[in-house]
Amino acid sequence: MTLPLGPDELLTTTRSVRKRLDLDRPVPLALVRESLEVAVQAPSGGNQQGWHWMVVTDPELRAGIGDYYRQSYLAYRDSPAYAGRAVPGREEVQARVASSADHLAEVMGRVPVHVIACITAAEELPASNQAGLWGSLLPAAWSFQVAARARGLGSAWTTLHLRYEREISALLGIPPQVRQGVLLPTAYYTGETFRPAKREPLDTVLHLDRW
Repeated sequence: MTLPLGPDELLTTTRSVRKRLDLDRPVPLALVRESLEVAVQAPSGGNQQGWHWMVVTDPELRAGIGDYYRQSYLAYRDSPAYAGRAVPGREEVQARVASSADHLAEVMGRVPVHVIACITAAEELPASNQAGLWGSLLPAAWSFQVAARARGLGSAWTTLHLRYEREISALLGIPPQVRQGVLLPTAYYTGETFRPAKREPLDTVLHLDRW
């Protein structure tokens, strides 16, 4: 059964869930499968459908991914890209984002389900048309998040684990020619207060005909 959400509400209230992931409530694999069935309806370049989906529920494997994720996160915290760094006019929001990201780094290994979206590529990524490659995977990953939200599950979009992509691939037995695109920690969420996020006015980023 899915939640009674219209398309606009579903799309605007599918948020990255970090602090509100329920770490103790088991997630039925059937719900993950239903969400992935929706995900694989997404478009892919040339209809190649080169995606693969790692669904990780084993506690030791999740803990291993969590360890790598935490190491990567600590490096990220010291970088200029860290979400907690001040952005004029958005200090309060960025502080909340940083706090939730800090929390996820601490509990990643305990999130009940890790979904890793992967795609057949090569051991060395192509020098050109990266957009074509990832454009054949990432829309499906977003579709998974939306479908999961409709089923009462929360997820968070993160690529920080890719600093240790080779190590995680070895841990999970992913072949070298299959590359990871995004990690989606997934669990039931707590509370029902999801709402659209505050964004800059559309006209600040909209360009008609010419820049």
